[in-house]
Amino acid sequence: MNLDFSQSNTRLLTHGFHKYPAKMVPQIASALISEFGANASLLFDPYCGTGTSLVEANVRGVDSIGSDLNPLAILISKVKTTPIELQTLELHLNDFYKYLFPFRYHLNPKDYIVVNFPRIDFWFSKEVKNKLSIIKDYVNSIENIDIKDFFKIAFSHTIRECSFTRNNEFKLYKMSEDQIKSFNPEPFGIMEEILGMNYLGLKSFIEERKNAKTTSLIYDFNTIDNIPQSIIIDKSIDIVVTSPPYGDSSTTVAYGQFSALSNQWLDLMENGRSLDKNLMGGSRITDLPNFESKVLNKDIEAVKKIDDKRALDVISFYSDYEKSIKNISTVIKPNGYACYVVSNRNVKGNILHTDEITKDFFQQCGFNHINTFYRKISNKRLPRYNSPKGEIGSRAELMNTESIIIMQKQ
Repeated sequence: MNLDFSQSNTRLLTHGFHKYPAKMVPQIASALISEFGANASLLFDPYCGTGTSLVEANVRGVDSIGSDLNPLAILISKVKTTPIELQTLELHLNDFYKYLFPFRYHLNPKDYIVVNFPRIDFWFSKEVKNKLSIIKDYVNSIENIDIKDFFKIAFSHTIRECSFTRNNEFKLYKMSEDQIKSFNPEPFGIMEEILGMNYLGLKSFIEERKNAKTTSLIYDFNTIDNIPQSIIIDKSIDIVVTSPPYGDSSTTVAYGQFSALSNQWLDLMENGRSLDKNLMGGSRITDLPNFESKVLNKDIEAVKKIDDKRALDVISFYSDYEKSIKNISTVIKPNGYACYVVSNRNVKGNILHTDEITKDFFQQCGFNHINTFYRKISNKRLPRYNSPKGEIGSRAELMNTESIIIMQKQ
């Protein structure tokens, strides 16, 4: 399989609706579904993020189910997989442009409700806060739920573009004072531009779907704990296509931090940062498990020799990861496939071989290893280097290569 895609457009269809860290390249999901899910009727993505695999299943006539703990990701996935009657959407777009017109010349606080939450003034200028509040008033007034959600996603993207957050980061880091002095975003124009681009993406998505009657359902259950039988029954899934977290959020991809401002503006979470504690490996365990994976045990010992606490972080993550894989394994049909896109982390100068560990965990659940494909990461929103030993001046490559592990249930 050719899985390079370094020159491919990763924002086609609805894939470009919203920035998000560590997004799966849509062409990878497409290739995996075509190769291993040609006759599939139901796909599952247990860590669906913004729904890349769900969109690709949707346009191929495959029903899909996704789960994620981030309410912003769930909302983005829902919008990306929901066809909307374009003429109705166009009416709302035109109405929105008319609504903004008088506010371009005069901002009267009596005409809108100014949004406030802890530290909002740390992340937004007064003018930006007022203009975002005006946009939020309009979004909240939309009665059609699907169209309201469509506007919410554009609004969320606008929020990020207008904040003092350094946009090349996935964690919450504020711009320098010099950067802030020259930073003058125009929320109205940014919102209009994003709405226009997303409209075109939605139009392409609808055209690509043609007459497909596929559905995508997105939930917030945690596969570490269980998979509700009321949602997915055992041995009902033909194919899993997913990209699981690379590690605990505090030391890898902080999804909660990335989404915090949007989650607060959209009233999805009061404290967006608290999300990271609920994700895989977010809580450090006290009862040490006995892993059957020799590779994992060796990797843990290597980290433990340098830092016991970091070793506990690693153990906590893989303990949750193993539980999740065990639960996911029960819902896959015999001869069904699990396709996992992972990357091997560098912790304290030691590589954690998540590709081999993933294979081990699935083999313990009665799966055969079909193949592992490797590719250079070119488009994911991730840091390229860190200081794995916590020493000033030390530098090591981070997750620059992906492994696509293909497992088949016996």
